[in-house]
Amino acid sequence: MKIIRLDECDSTNNYLKRAGLSGDVCVVSALQTGGRGTKGRSFVSERGGLYVSFQREYTNFPAQEAFKIMVNASVAVCAALQSFGIEPVIRWPNDVLAGGLKICGTLIENTLSCGHISRSIVGIGINVSNELPPDLCGIATTMRAQLGRTVQPDEVLRVLFDNIQCSYSVGKYKSYINWLGKPVRLFYGGTCKEVVAVDISDGGGLICRLGDDIFTVNAAEVSLRV
Repeated sequence: MKIIRLDECDSTNNYLKRAGLSGDVCVVSALQTGGRGTKGRSFVSERGGLYVSFQREYTNFPAQEAFKIMVNASVAVCAALQSFGIEPVIRWPNDVLAGGLKICGTLIENTLSCGHISRSIVGIGINVSNELPPDLCGIATTMRAQLGRTVQPDEVLRVLFDNIQCSYSVGKYKSYINWLGKPVRLFYGGTCKEVVAVDISDGGGLICRLGDDIFTVNAAEVSLRV
């Protein structure tokens, strides 16, 4: 996989979308001026963090199996954090928490053609040793805060680079979830509903129970708080 290193860019995902590169490519930037998360949210990307995007091209990847890409990205991050001594938890579908606070966000952008994924760009932002703004106090954390020592982004990249090229199961993804069977809050726009999280389907839906009713929601419909 080709690696491109940048000192600064708006976002590594945007860079790959503009570049028109073919094949499998990794782009890492020391700083992002316009880091993005899911649902249009911004992602603070100061120096000291790891901001990387992986481009993969496919020839026969059914669109209905897109959750496999999210599984691989989330587990790759969790395994990397674990190797440094951090116990990660996945907050469905793709946030990773440490100590109950967000330490990593993932943005996956797929290109579809005739019901298949022809290209996937997986953007990963890990708070390594970067400074967090005051408004994220109590919401986000860093590897430095969790470990009590400074970690270099390249140390994390080396492990993540190897992990991201592995293939992981939904079962492995669920092994990093400690809230199944417990009450969680689902946010639909401005409303909140407390349900019991039952399971994660193979397609990536969150199976929930409310009273005697069992139903499945997807990440495009709701946001989750655990």
